[in-house]
Amino acid sequence: MNQVIDAHILDDKNYFLCKAHKIAKFLLYKNFSSIMVLESLLYPLKAEKKPWEMFFLGFLYTTVGIFLSLWIFREQASLIMVFMITMASLPIFYNTIKLEESKDMLIDKESAILTEHNKAISFFMYMFIGITVACAVWYILLPQQTINILFDKQIGTIHSINNQVSGNVIQNLNIFWKIFFNNFKVLAFSILFAFIYGAGAIFILAWNATVIGSAIGNFIRTNLSAYTTSLGLLNEGNYFHVVSLGLLKYSVHGIPEIAAYFYGGLAGGILSVALIRKHFKTKRFPAIIKDFSEMVLIAVGFLIAAAFLEVYVTPVLF
Repeated sequence: MNQVIDAHILDDKNYFLCKAHKIAKFLLYKNFSSIMVLESLLYPLKAEKKPWEMFFLGFLYTTVGIFLSLWIFREQASLIMVFMITMASLPIFYNTIKLEESKDMLIDKESAILTEHNKAISFFMYMFIGITVACAVWYILLPQQTINILFDKQIGTIHSINNQVSGNVIQNLNIFWKIFFNNFKVLAFSILFAFIYGAGAIFILAWNATVIGSAIGNFIRTNLSAYTTSLGLLNEGNYFHVVSLGLLKYSVHGIPEIAAYFYGGLAGGILSVALIRKHFKTKRFPAIIKDFSEMVLIAVGFLIAAAFLEVYVTPVLF
């Protein structure tokens, strides 16, 4: 970064792009030998340009994690799978946090900073969806005995948070606040884990992805069995109907909820990296604190929307 920048790129946009490119090269190539094989398939700057590729990476990480956990730690596969996914995702997650913190140091306009952060949130969401879809697919395809082992903890979690929403508005309001504060607690842990461990929030996010994926898989598998039992034959229309319902039922409130956790995790990670790099001694640190606060507020807003959808919209639609 000590190189002289040519006069024709001194405008804000090109200056930032030049800096971002140098940051990415430093983060990703200086210690390239330490980067994991799977993680090297994508890196933050490329992922921001093609966020949809993260879907396939998330699906790949999950598939590898599932079969390794079943092969090596079969009896504890439900938790080992989450650790496998977390370990595979950590490098790109942490490199992205470092890149986003560097953007805070380079960009003055807050709206521009949030726009850049949204790019990271976008490809994280694609990755989360990839993990979720992979869990749902393998839940549907694997034998029942294997599912009981692989998703043991996830199934227990689903049973413990069964939807208790009724037609009573007062009761639903109480459930709304219960769900909101429970999700807020998860958000707080996401921020704390990201702050303490840098990219620690990815464990909570990976766990939530496996829970939602197993819930979707269970819904689809159960309803496919019901169609087969009642009709004796499952045509393409019925199959598409069941799969669509399974995805939509949990996506309506699940997407804003997970987006909130990603905003919180990114906020905590950026603050952590800023402290590690001793940027609290610079004039830009107040801007980093402001950025952190705004992302936390955005996350809380998403949680309120998610709780409202889960209590008042999802039960009506499904």
